[in-house]
Amino acid sequence: MPQIEVFPDSDALANHAATVFQDLANAAITKSNRFAVTLSGGSTPKKMYEKLVHANLDWSRIHFFWVDERCVPPDHPDSNYRMAADALLDQIDIPSSSIHRIMGELSLNDAARDYENELRLFFFNRLPVFDLILLGLGTDGHTASLFPGSTALKEKEHWAMGVRHDTPPPPLVDRVTLTFPVLNAGKNITFLVSGRDKANIVACGFGDPKNPLQIPVQEIISTARNIRWLLDKDSAGDLSA
Repeated sequence: MPQIEVFPDSDALANHAATVFQDLANAAITKSNRFAVTLSGGSTPKKMYEKLVHANLDWSRIHFFWVDERCVPPDHPDSNYRMAADALLDQIDIPSSSIHRIMGELSLNDAARDYENELRLFFFNRLPVFDLILLGLGTDGHTASLFPGSTALKEKEHWAMGVRHDTPPPPLVDRVTLTFPVLNAGKNITFLVSGRDKANIVACGFGDPKNPLQIPVQEIISTARNIRWLLDKDSAGDLSA
């Protein structure tokens, strides 16, 4: 059963998320000398990244990946990489070899192929098992860039996949996303969700009937282990006790 924690507001949520990040990172570094994490876009993760700037961590042992990326250059305002760089990565002492970004400036298929090759190199051609996967949730039930009705929802072989995105939510640009086999394999999966507009889909994610082709987050809720949901009180407003 997923662990659900509710906080008074998004600031309190971000503070706790930063603590979770630090605890998992220190444990992984002690055990295996490295910590592999996938970052997510969005305003709530951004608050957490900003709080991590002053964390007492061995940044040289932390490897940053992304759950998804828009097909835009790395300096574009819509780039998930740029958001993380501005909020965290450019503020800490970390070798460039520890940043494994999705090359959004490439063509869709080339970007997906390049990212999967990066994953295969880092994980020695075995299914990636990240120490921490950070995820958000869209009002339509998507997570990463796995949108309702997308062919990517059924992908079993590829670890990264290009996704055409021409219907809301914006921005309406193509994406590269990790697929469910990778997301479900994470050692720790943490959802960061805030805002009253997310309350209905949070409740639907845990509800019945299960239909992950229309509510993609249900695939992770039903399949993955060690899932932690960090919600503010607004996004948790439609959950029953």
